[in-house]
Amino acid sequence: MSRTHNSEPLTPVAMTTIVTTDLIGVTRGRSFPTDELEHYQAAGCGWVPANSALTPQDIIASSNPWGAYGDLRLIPDLASRVTVSNGPDASAPALDFIHGDICETDGRPWAACPRTLLRNEVQRYHDELGLQITSAFEHEFNLTTDSAQAEHLAFSLEAQRQGAAFGGWLLSALRAGGAEPEMFLPEYGKHQYEITCRPTQGVAAADRAVNVREITREIARQMGLNLSFAPKTSEHAVCNGVHLHLSLHDLSGHPVLYDAGTANGLSTLGQHWAAGVLRYLPALCALTAPTPISYERLQPHHWSASYACLGQRNREASLRICPTMSLGGKSEAAQYNLEFRAMDATASPHLAMAAVLIAGRLGIEQRLALNAITDEVPDSLNEEQRQRRGIVALPASLTQALSHLRSSEALLEALPRALLDTYFAVKIEELALTQHLSPAELCEHYARLY
Repeated sequence: MSRTHNSEPLTPVAMTTIVTTDLIGVTRGRSFPTDELEHYQAAGCGWVPANSALTPQDIIASSNPWGAYGDLRLIPDLASRVTVSNGPDASAPALDFIHGDICETDGRPWAACPRTLLRNEVQRYHDELGLQITSAFEHEFNLTTDSAQAEHLAFSLEAQRQGAAFGGWLLSALRAGGAEPEMFLPEYGKHQYEITCRPTQGVAAADRAVNVREITREIARQMGLNLSFAPKTSEHAVCNGVHLHLSLHDLSGHPVLYDAGTANGLSTLGQHWAAGVLRYLPALCALTAPTPISYERLQPHHWSASYACLGQRNREASLRICPTMSLGGKSEAAQYNLEFRAMDATASPHLAMAAVLIAGRLGIEQRLALNAITDEVPDSLNEEQRQRRGIVALPASLTQALSHLRSSEALLEALPRALLDTYFAVKIEELALTQHLSPAELCEHYARLY
């Protein structure tokens, strides 16, 4: 029997990936030939429950609720597709991925999917509170080469120029991926930069946070640069944070957080929302600052957060009222937003944002009073002053944060049991795997992972 041979040279097949960003903030997925996308639109691709039980150390938590059993589907949300056709390395294939929702094989939502959790919470704000959510994530990261680099001065033009080639490609790629980048800037730390993007609504904001991380990693990879979003990359390094900016609007699009008649401009509804976030913040830290290294950042005088308090323009407050300006003719109400600062890039954007929204909603539903306000550095107040204002210290370790979460009946009730069981299993395993590491080793370890 004769065979027909095609003598034409082979070319790489373009691939598209359906991705999910899991409970530990790692984006995973499965790829297929791009020209077969139509085949995967309705039923997606296969997925495994135990994938959600992976620790950052790439070990499946032994006590997870899934074991070797079960099958799921990863269903693509085509509206979330990201395509970056080229970058600094002309030989690199296009980056093409689509966010997916994890579902049962019959199409029912899977209880431990963080993207589904966020979508459900956004819908609950819409249906029960008549509110829409607009938000944006800001990311800080370290960028280095394998060879020695001259250290630059904080915020300097020299620092910007040192990272200019990377920054230019990054902004171009983020634009191509629909992330609407605003600024690329050198930060306070050595070889530290920040990227900010415009806000967007609902689940798309957390998707955009993932897009920023993965596109930033892709550009660094193509340029042969070392990049880390870890909260602390060495023992004496300046910390990297993730700041979640959030505003609320009614269903007609009018902002509802602002009230010019109050001392700090925060409306009654906004005060209830902020009070809810602050009430549950020690427990939220288990989800927003979810690794042992996170607590090297959440300390006094780190410009991050160490106490549960609201401050106006105060970068030591865990929840900050951001400045508005009269320049440009934009209304104060339209600019007004709150910044959640007790977060870093070891957190799942979807899970962390959902948890913050749940806490804020509980504050509205329970009509909680807002007391924990200070424009002073919280650590400069004595214990009596903090107690009088209701300002409490954030957990000093992941173990403490997990204990707070386990004790928070309201949050436990609001989060799916399957997700919680998986999450606790992962974090217990992670703590066991890292307990022998010194602070310096812990920094190095997570710098490689994130």
